[in-house]
Amino acid sequence: MQETMRWRALALAGVLGLIAAACGPDTDDGPVADDHAGVTEDPCPDAVNPDNGCIYLGVLSDLSEGPFAGLAVPLTNAQEDFFRRVNEEGGIGGYDVDVSTYTRDTRYDPQPHSAAYREIEPSILALAQTLGTPTTQAVLRDMDDDDVIGVPMSWWSGWDFRDETRGLILPSGYSYCMESMISLDWHVEEHGEPSSVVAVGYPGDYGGDAAAGARLWAQANDVEFLGFVETAPNPVVGSQDAAIGQVVASGADAVVIAVGPAETAEIVGGSAADDFTGVFLGSLPTWNPALMDTPAAQALQDLYFHVIPWENLVEGDSDAHHAMREALGDGLSETNDGYSAGWIMSYPIKAALEAAAADGELTREGVRAAVDGLTVDFEGALPERTFGVEANELVLREAVIAAPDPDSEWNESTVATGVSGPTAQAFDYTEPCVGG
Repeated sequence: MQETMRWRALALAGVLGLIAAACGPDTDDGPVADDHAGVTEDPCPDAVNPDNGCIYLGVLSDLSEGPFAGLAVPLTNAQEDFFRRVNEEGGIGGYDVDVSTYTRDTRYDPQPHSAAYREIEPSILALAQTLGTPTTQAVLRDMDDDDVIGVPMSWWSGWDFRDETRGLILPSGYSYCMESMISLDWHVEEHGEPSSVVAVGYPGDYGGDAAAGARLWAQANDVEFLGFVETAPNPVVGSQDAAIGQVVASGADAVVIAVGPAETAEIVGGSAADDFTGVFLGSLPTWNPALMDTPAAQALQDLYFHVIPWENLVEGDSDAHHAMREALGDGLSETNDGYSAGWIMSYPIKAALEAAAADGELTREGVRAAVDGLTVDFEGALPERTFGVEANELVLREAVIAAPDPDSEWNESTVATGVSGPTAQAFDYTEPCVGG
């Protein structure tokens, strides 16, 4: 393991240096005096339309030292750009939308997340972003009491079930659980059926949900499931040496991995250094183009595939992708696919605000009521989604597979689109794959 430990130190320093370079948006408070919480007749700060009133949306994200800061900063920037476009097109119901004034860095930690929610709650109409499942669950009861809906920047399978969301949560894409099934179906098609599968990831909603999908897939296909290797972000566990050792010892043909980008680089690179040759199938949050500037680059090219619900920023041809690239301009090369997530996952909150405004009910109660039966158009980045239907009808069962590519403008190239398979298609989605 000496080679693994030397390699890990180099990779960790490189990845953390890249992620630490990200900086979050301004979070200065602004005065809000309203007839309805989060809605004022006064214009927004720096209003695009000075004759419009202002809708204030909150953002609770991981913008500095948490495990997803490298993705969450561009994700949050994308939401600002998304609603700037909305405002430039006239706003919503005579109001511009502000997603900057009440942005808070909660570092993927439930306690700061809850404290920040309580701080901004009196001044917002809804949450444009609540990053993470455990963090969102920490405020869900309060959101229910306050009639505050929100967009979860996470893909726990429970978000597809009204009993878990209280009708407040507007997810987009598929769950981590379904993602694992889709990716393993693809592995069979492209690499042959694995004789064994192992999962590695954070415990709970993220890694646990991905691991549950891998286990369910293995059961359905009579393939040996070698278990779930639980790990945590490096600031918690210090290194991924233990996880690397367990992955290598498993000898699995396929590894479902659900961690942050820094941990992905360390686990894939460290496993390769110990002569592991299994294929890593990485969940959406595992990738950052900056990983190609670390010592893990070759190992990632050799062993890793990225599984995502939409095409990347550079290669996508939907109207949404064209709008994203236009918004970024020359900044395209300086961001990552967190930007795509922030933009694409903003469509449901926009649709809910528009529906409430059309009903003359631009209040928390009106916005919450608008969610049931709401149909969302993602401008082609995802299929239309209707909220309030059964999860088996709601769930997306196809993905995009991408691979690291240093010759691509984006350090990643699409391998296949519209990917699904028999296990994903047949799965009876009647309850969350794992508790949050």
